[in-house]
This record gives sequence, C-alpha cells and structure tokens, in this order.
Amino acid sequence: MPEYKAPLRDIKFVMNELLDSEQHYASLEGAEDATPDMVDAIIQEGAKFAEQVLSPLNAVGDQEGCTWSEEGVTTPKGFKEAYQQYVEGGWPSMTADPTYGGQGLPASIGIVISEMVGTANWSWGMYPGLSHGATNTVEAHGTEEQKQTYLTKLISGEWTGTMCLTEPHCGSDLGILRSKAEPNADGSYSITGTKIFISAGDHDMAENIVHIVLARLPGAPEGTKGISLFIVPKRLPNDDGSAGEMNAVSCGSLEHKMGIHGNATCVMNFDGAKGWLIGPENKGLNCMFTFMNTARIGTAIQGLGASELGFQGSLAYAKDRLAMRSLTGPKNPEGPADPIIVHPDVRRMLLTQKSVAEAARALVYLAAQQADVVHQGKTEEEKKAADAMLGFLTPIAKAFLTEIGFESANLGMQVFGGHGFITEWGMEQNVRDARIGMIYEGTTGIQALDLLGRKVLMTQGEALKQFTKLVHVFCKENADNEQLKEFLEPLQAMNKEWGDLTMKIGMNAMKNRDEVGAASVDYLMYSGYAVFAYLWARMAKVALDAMAEGTTEEAFYNSKVQTARFYFKRLLPRSKGHAEMMLAGADTLMDLSEDAFAF
Repeated sequence: MPEYKAPLRDIKFVMNELLDSEQHYASLEGAEDATPDMVDAIIQEGAKFAEQVLSPLNAVGDQEGCTWSEEGVTTPKGFKEAYQQYVEGGWPSMTADPTYGGQGLPASIGIVISEMVGTANWSWGMYPGLSHGATNTVEAHGTEEQKQTYLTKLISGEWTGTMCLTEPHCGSDLGILRSKAEPNADGSYSITGTKIFISAGDHDMAENIVHIVLARLPGAPEGTKGISLFIVPKRLPNDDGSAGEMNAVSCGSLEHKMGIHGNATCVMNFDGAKGWLIGPENKGLNCMFTFMNTARIGTAIQGLGASELGFQGSLAYAKDRLAMRSLTGPKNPEGPADPIIVHPDVRRMLLTQKSVAEAARALVYLAAQQADVVHQGKTEEEKKAADAMLGFLTPIAKAFLTEIGFESANLGMQVFGGHGFITEWGMEQNVRDARIGMIYEGTTGIQALDLLGRKVLMTQGEALKQFTKLVHVFCKENADNEQLKEFLEPLQAMNKEWGDLTMKIGMNAMKNRDEVGAASVDYLMYSGYAVFAYLWARMAKVALDAMAEGTTEEAFYNSKVQTARFYFKRLLPRSKGHAEMMLAGADTLMDLSEDAFAF
C-alpha cells in the first residue's frame, strides 16, 4: 500500500497563492480566528493524523472489512481507536457553530482536513464525513430542542450521523419510497421501513448514531411532494442528554461490496422506531438537500483523493522500477535498465494523474470558499452570489472529479504493470474504492441533468454566465501577458464555445426535451474540462509571476507551468469530442426500438 504523504506544498499553494485564503478569511463574518498561523498549525496536525494514524489502517480496513452480528457491526482493527483520537483532537467540532460546542472556523479549512483524511483512508473518513452532513442538516432545520439534544453530541463527535434515503425498490427515485411515519401521542413519530446502502449505518466507533430518515406521513401527497424528514437515533436520549435505551432500529445485514470494505454499508430496518420530525411536513426532500449537497462535495473529494493516492504510489514506483532502455539512449547506464519514468507513455500517465489531482484540489477548495461565503458572508448579496456559484460548481465537482479521478486511479494501477493487479501494492484497492464515486450521492447522469437542466437551462443560462464572466475577466486582465498567451487563447475560445453549445442545446430542447438528457453527460464533462482549463491558466499565472519576482522555489513553480502546458495540450482537446457528441441529437439514442437492442 502506498504510504500517504500529505501534499502540503501544493495545498498551501492553492490556499494561499491561488485563492488568497488570508484575504478570504478576513472578508468573512466571525472568522477572526482563521489567522495564517492558526490555519497552518491545523493543517500540519491534520497531515500528521492522516499520515501516521489513518494511512496504516487503509489496507487493514480493506482486508478485514466490517463484521455483522445481532449485537451490531464491528469495524476493522484500529478504526475505533483512531476515531477516539480524532474526537480527542477536537476535529469534529472544528467548523461547527460555537453556540453548540463548535470552534466556528470556516468550512473550507475542514475541507482541507477532509481531503487528507479521505486520501489516507477513504473508508474510515466516511464515518465522520457522514456526521458533517447530519450536523449541517440539524443546524439548518432542527428546533432548538433538537439542536441541544443532537447537534451538541454530533459536534463533539460523541455521536455520529447517517443519511437514510433510498429503499430496495427506489434507487434514485425517492418519490416512490414507502417508509411510513405514524404520529404518536407524545409528539414523536413511529418510523417503519427498510433503507439500503446506508454508509456508516451501524458501527462500534461511537456510543450513538443519529439517523436522518426520509418517510411519509399519513395522507401525504404522492411523489416527492409527500416526503418528510425525521431524526431517528439508534439509542433514545435520556433527560440528561446521554444515550439511553435501544430504539427499534437495527442493521439487518451488511452489503458485500467491490470496495470501501472498511466502511459499514448497511441495510437498516426501522420497526416502529421512535423519531422526531425535522423541518416542515412534506418538505423533507428539500431539507435533505442540505445533507446531500454536503455529501456531494465530500464525494468530489474522493475523486481528488483517488487521483492523489494513485499518483503518489505510481510516481514512487516509476522512479524505482527498472525496465528497458530509453529510446533516446540509456539514462541509467550503470544499471541493467532505465527507470520506467524515462518512457513517454509512463510520463503521459503520471502527468495525467498530477494535472488532475492538482486541478481537482483547486476546484474543491474554490467550491469550499463559496460555501464559506454562503454561511459567513457579510452581505446578503454576497451570500446569494456565492450560493449560485456553489450550486453551479457542485454537480461538476461531484461528477467530473469522480469520473476523471477514477481514470487517474486506473492509470496509477497501470503504471505498475502486472504488479498493479496485485493486492499488496494497494493500487487495485484504490481503483475499487474509487469506483463507487460515480454512483452514490447521485450518479454522473443525475448530476449531469442537474447541471444542464436545473442549473443552466432553467436559469436561462444565468448560472453559466456567472462563471464564464470570471473567465472573461481573467482573460481580459491578462491579455497583454505574452507568457500566458498559450493558455489564454484556447481558454477564451472555449469560454465562447461553452455559451454557444448551451444555446444550441437549449434550442433543440424546445423541440424535444430528450435532447437535454441526450447531451447532459457530455455537457458536464465538457464543463469539467473548461473549469480545469480556467484553474490551470490561473495557476500558471501565479507560478510565472512568482518566478518573475524571484524565488528559491523555481523548480516548484516551473513544474506548475509545465503541468499546465501538458493539460492544455494533452487533456483539454478531449472537450472537442464531448462538444461533438452533445450535439449529435437524441435520435441517435432514442430511435432504436427496445426490441432491436439484441436478437
């Protein structure tokens, strides 16, 4: 298994030099404690925890998996102890509301910790990751009593949380869920139903688990308009706030999965379990989006982590592994062969992973800064603009990063050749773990429909224009910079084409609504490559400016410029294929009759 090393230099580059986090935190309400020294200390300690505690447990979790018994689920060796260290370190409370025991730091700092935790050990990181979503949901929609009872425990890390959405017959169509909520005389509800694919649904790491559950009230409207949201704890709270007697909720079984074996993916049975309504009746799906959007950004981090972990493993291997000679003459003449990093195709794979990981980091951190403004912006105008930008970026981050992150994980395995297929190197585990990213929290297809249908076309392109305006301003401000010309010219052309393609799809959709679904995934992938192009152009500018001013880190900054050049020449051209495919028309997909698919 690759020994994870937090990429601190690149993390600081993105935070401090690309996104100017010091100025960003100064612009927020109530972020006075997020000083450069404080942020740096937090990241350093987070890196130690990820490297020294979580990374060694990654292969353990994969090999042992979780075990089920009637008493509950047991996590792999070391997971529970690592979680106790996590709680003792104060990590769960870092970005939470101080009113309920949190430290009140901006969410973007927590995202950096989530990246390091998730890359070191994705299965373990999902346990506290789900709790972040539960925390945000109770904070946004809970009553004061619910906040005092549940939010305080979630923030301290004493209790963890889950998201209970789908059922055996539902998949992503939550409008047909059947779980019921019958009112009780004491104001609580009796929740009955079965939920599947519940990550971290049961475990032995915390004393209680707070399930956030979708169910229907009696007489509720059909479809998504008749769904309500409930808090259903594994153990009922005592009057003093401690975890009391068991509720009628249990893990019926564990799913047998391709990857993320260290995380308990559960079938959860609610047999008249006591729960409490959170948010308005029949508005449960609206409230649950607070949780789902948290989870989607979290899943975007998985794409980043898969690429980073694959890159770290394959880079070390490529420098060490000897095989064949360089086509331009021996580079290791004293040895029997050259290290494989001298071969162009190995370089292609490594640079793909590097360029994806570094741009993915920039995108995730950019989205996290928008989330900061939504929660801590000083004006309503700022908050509204940031919310719109975050809404636009979220489906791109979730779907594009998991798609291209999975490709990077596969390339990490490919660099090893036959050894990549062998368990002990850890590359095949990274591939297996990463594969779920394109499925859970809304598949790539669902994210693509959200982007093109809801975020772009239903706003008459306003969400897209907000982003393309950023690109336009950047290009205009740097129009006289000759060193940036190789990046700005294709970026400007793509920025214009993005709008033109959107207009064409919108016009086609007015005649046939299937055109949206037919174009959506290619549109999302195109959008991802466009966003990466903007970020790589910005990173190249930062690097070029640093070298022009004089620096002792010339190699680091030169690497940034050369990686940007690789991205523009080798990966960005893929967008041309997506542009052609998104305009190919729905008839190429819909004309073939169902009976003619196979004979």
